[in-house]
Amino acid sequence: MLRWARNHSRKDPAKLIDAIFTALDEQTVTVIGTDAVELVIPRVAAQIKELKEQRASAGHLAAYAGIAPVTRRSGTSIRGEFPARSGNKQLKKRALQIRLDRQLPHPESKDYYEKKRAQGKKHNAAVICLARRRCDVIFSMLKHGTLYEDKPA
Repeated sequence: MLRWARNHSRKDPAKLIDAIFTALDEQTVTVIGTDAVELVIPRVAAQIKELKEQRASAGHLAAYAGIAPVTRRSGTSIRGEFPARSGNKQLKKRALQIRLDRQLPHPESKDYYEKKRAQGKKHNAAVICLARRRCDVIFSMLKHGTLYEDKPA
């Protein structure tokens, strides 16, 4: 736990973790189900860690394509997230190529685009969200070695 906290914290978490374990050792009340929680929490933590790793890998592909948002930082100021100007230009062009003028050929893509527009996103932001979703699907196809299959309605 200490190693994980050191990797995910800017300050040294040793004092905080020692204080937590000291408080746990001094605890006199035993809550029903504590034994079950000791079995469940490590499993859930492992699942969360695995999901984060899978998401980060898909994020690398999106960053390579130039459709992952970039946080602009300068010293201590953080200016929010903006569309990336970097990445593979050809891949980015293909990912953002969407026929919205007539009708999206894929109903789920159209529904997703409309959902993003209903959330208040502008056209370009909704298109980038849709491109990121497509990028995640492509990553999953590459990872599992499968072809794209349309889900039946």
